[in-house]
Amino acid sequence: MKRQNQSSVVEFILLGFSNFPELQEQLFGVFLVVYLVTLIGNAMIIVIISLEQSLHVPLYLFLLNLSVVDVSFSAVIMPELLVVLSSEKSSISFVSCFAQMYFILFFGGTECFLLGTMAYDRFAAICHPLSYPMIMNKSVFMKLVMFSWVSGIIVATVQTLWVFSFPFCGPNEISHISCETPAVLELACADTFWFEIYAFTGTILIIMVPFFLILLSYIRILFAILKMPSTTGRQKAFSTCASHLTSVTLFYGTASMTYLQPKSGYSPETKNLMSLAYTLLTPLLNPLIYSLRNSEMKRALMKLWRRKVDLHSL
Repeated sequence: MKRQNQSSVVEFILLGFSNFPELQEQLFGVFLVVYLVTLIGNAMIIVIISLEQSLHVPLYLFLLNLSVVDVSFSAVIMPELLVVLSSEKSSISFVSCFAQMYFILFFGGTECFLLGTMAYDRFAAICHPLSYPMIMNKSVFMKLVMFSWVSGIIVATVQTLWVFSFPFCGPNEISHISCETPAVLELACADTFWFEIYAFTGTILIIMVPFFLILLSYIRILFAILKMPSTTGRQKAFSTCASHLTSVTLFYGTASMTYLQPKSGYSPETKNLMSLAYTLLTPLLNPLIYSLRNSEMKRALMKLWRRKVDLHSL
């Protein structure tokens, strides 16, 4: 292959938090707990929504897809990060590094589009409640979900194949916790100007455009909520939208700072922290935000729990 003829690097070294050797054990413990809580929390959401028929509506089916993305996102990054923290240096093969890059872009891109479709769903439900069943029917819902997943695949495929085509002739140390595109691109032995133009434009389209559309949707939603005559209705609508907006701000804010930055815009430590915000905190917080703040999810959980207790008592 052309890439093999050009590249002498056969593996990369993920440095992670190697600048803080005294904190490696503590960070390992913290990240392990966070990873387990993330898996359990999102798995609970997936199981509850899958088993409870009353939750088979667009709002919760979007949430189910979001939880699948979050579990997958964590599984792509966290195991490798735990390995890095448990050893002085952690090597990752050339192919494994680009596989990780592909899935980071795939699940990250899919989440960008999913959060946008969830904002549209809330906009339709709150601003057009009478026509909502027609606006967000099963066909529209399926198209929006498929669009999100397919768009993630396209983004990941194009960007990963392009980066994969560059020669890598050394050094091979990645000053990051994972094989994210900006960190790997710094090691390319070629002119990456046109790719950077493409990546910047793609980031604007994939991150910033959906983010601003979401903000516009929530401005409309805010005015619609303020016109509601019922105090209970206003509180319920605010609760639902506040949880979504919290997740959106955390995810888009830190992701945009990572992918829109200049190559040397931030220190490696700052880049690691920003990356952790959308790859670690968002998957951790989504189950807490959506389940603890949502009365229907809590009722469904209690219903399934009572059903399990009744089965055991028979």
